[in-house]
Amino acid sequence: MKRKDLIKHLSKNNCIFIRVGARHSVFFNPLLRKSSTVPRHVEIDNFLAEKICRDLGIVSPKRK
Repeated sequence: MKRKDLIKHLSKNNCIFIRVGARHSVFFNPLLRKSSTVPRHVEIDNFLAEKICRDLGIVSPKRK
């Protein structure tokens, strides 16, 4: 999955960008008060994308 597609999915599910780390970005779900990191790679493995969504308490994106 492309990183930009994952970020669009996170934004549609009310997750907000918090800060930039050394090699990742931190996103936060204010409704559930959960956070997760998204690596700054062009491609993100589908299993990692699903794990990030689980960490944030949102629905996983469709696999392509």
